[in-house]
Amino acid sequence: MHFKLFKKLVITIGLVIIISLSAIVMILSFVVSKYFSEEKYVQLSQNCDSVAEVVMNDINSAEFKRNMFNIIAVQNEVSGVDTFICDNYGRIIVCGCNKFMLGENCAHAGKTMSPNILKSAQDEYFAVDDLNHLYKKSHYTVGKAIISADGTILGYVFSSTSAQSLRNLINKIYEMYFVSAIIPLIVMLIILYAMTYRYTRPLKSMSEAARAMSKGDFSKKIPVMSNDEIGELSVAFNNMTDSLARLEKMRRSFIADVSHELRTPMTTISGFIDGIIDGTIDEAQQPHYLGIVSSEVKRLSRVVESMLNLSKLDSGEITLNLIMFNITDTLVDIVVSREKQIEEKNISITGLDNLEKTFVYGDYDLLYQALYNLVDNAVKFADFGGEISFSVKSAAKSTQIIIKNTGEGIPEDKLNNIFDRFYKVDKSRSANKNSTGLGLYIVKTIIGIHSGTITAQSKEGEYTQFTVTLPNK
Repeated sequence: MHFKLFKKLVITIGLVIIISLSAIVMILSFVVSKYFSEEKYVQLSQNCDSVAEVVMNDINSAEFKRNMFNIIAVQNEVSGVDTFICDNYGRIIVCGCNKFMLGENCAHAGKTMSPNILKSAQDEYFAVDDLNHLYKKSHYTVGKAIISADGTILGYVFSSTSAQSLRNLINKIYEMYFVSAIIPLIVMLIILYAMTYRYTRPLKSMSEAARAMSKGDFSKKIPVMSNDEIGELSVAFNNMTDSLARLEKMRRSFIADVSHELRTPMTTISGFIDGIIDGTIDEAQQPHYLGIVSSEVKRLSRVVESMLNLSKLDSGEITLNLIMFNITDTLVDIVVSREKQIEEKNISITGLDNLEKTFVYGDYDLLYQALYNLVDNAVKFADFGGEISFSVKSAAKSTQIIIKNTGEGIPEDKLNNIFDRFYKVDKSRSANKNSTGLGLYIVKTIIGIHSGTITAQSKEGEYTQFTVTLPNK
């Protein structure tokens, strides 16, 4: 039969509790039994000693049997102990039964102790049995030899008491124990059931949520019911669900974006090439349309290159080639490479001429790519006739590179998402044909590899500013 985790825990812990309680009562019974046996042994041994002492003093008396009967009868009456005397051959010669003195058959009449019992009694005999079938039920029995002053064995004395009293006591202990334990046991099982349910419920919810996620449903959340490890696991699971939901959303958006980014230029390329091949486009116009084809091929190349770079960064395949280099020279080189686009938009560059030489320790190629993406972004989104400013601040432990451009800016509610992969502030695909939504994610990854940070600030309709902080060597 298949048990759920909840049932397994309840049954397992319940069995542990029951077994533990059973073990306690068994140990208690053993201790009581041992104590009871020791008490009986002491009592019976003292009886035997007292009777043996009288026997040695009175054995030659004419009224020996009557005298011993009187003593044993009183002893039996007071202590509830059955005492009798045997001769050297083990025949019972005196007991405390009334029938004995009346000459009638009592339980001891004609009985003889076995040689093995007599041999043991020469040292001291103690057992819990029926004493060679003398009794119908088990008795505690102590037997001792009656030894004269010269070492002669005069006979044997035995004292017995029923073992039924111990059984009654043990049964009473069982009864009291189980009656007193039944209510705590029920309470413990109820608490166990409730606690187990409480702790396994989040796991059940996680299992259901995991099955839902496997089908693409990320809406299920795990209720956080405690501040312990289960609660932390629930929080972590919910965070993971949120992350997977965002990734799934970005994945779908990315597939749609990439499909559009690839399909549009490929359709354009295919149409113009077919037009040139079948003669629809005459020779005079072919250079113009071939230029468009070239532009679209380059666009495809950028998309593929961005995806390859992203794959390498995410997989950790890139090995850092760390060197000291002048970061201001790098910024100048990047701006010069974008000179044509800057002039086309009549953008003013400020702060670049005033930068002092500042050396940083890092991978030149990767940091070049990160800064290039930031400058490229600034050029793309700066307004016509706007401004891009640069600032480099060096401190004892870090260096800051600040790139700021005027323009439309980024809405405040979208500012926290701009470093996510495949994210675009403007979802209209015609807004910027060169954007893949991967540039800033690549920047953040590269800066993170260098143990640095990047932050963004923006005010709609005014500016956008990126601040890169790199640790000094």
